[in-house]
Amino acid sequence: QISWGNFGSSDYIYCRYTFHFGNDWSIVSGLDTGLSQTACKNSSRPYDPIVWNFPIDVSFTTTNVFGWPRIAISVYGVDFLGRDVVRGYGSALIPITSGLHDIKVDMFAPIASSYANQLISWLMGNPPEFFDSKFVCQGEGREVSRVQKTGEVSLNLHVLTKGMQSFGYVVTGKER
Repeated sequence: QISWGNFGSSDYIYCRYTFHFGNDWSIVSGLDTGLSQTACKNSSRPYDPIVWNFPIDVSFTTTNVFGWPRIAISVYGVDFLGRDVVRGYGSALIPITSGLHDIKVDMFAPIASSYANQLISWLMGNPPEFFDSKFVCQGEGREVSRVQKTGEVSLNLHVLTKGMQSFGYVVTGKER
């Protein structure tokens, strides 16, 4: 599940997840994409993170471990004029070992290439964002993008693996 997110003073935010995986992988059950509810801060505790507790339930199968699944997370919020804007992008590799895994994902948002572009995007209410949210899962083209850290998201993943020995892997978690 996507448990919570901390984005400073940002409030009324929601998240979206999608999986990125190799050609030999396929989804047996569950959804590869999901959209959470909009959550807000506790008014009596404004420094606490925003809680989603957004469940993720998906099962994969593969004939090859190449292209191990990654989860891409995008967080969006409403700006002071009521427009949806991106608050951050992040990705995490799904753990290879069975068990419960608590993962903190640093979230980043693209920034404009110049101060003039930054001012124009702020005035127009159109901040820079990635065309494809899976972009954060890939290595190509990322070296030229400028980003800034905007927050973090906490994932709680229960992972179950089966048949890893057939691929030549010995994992330390409990395999069933």
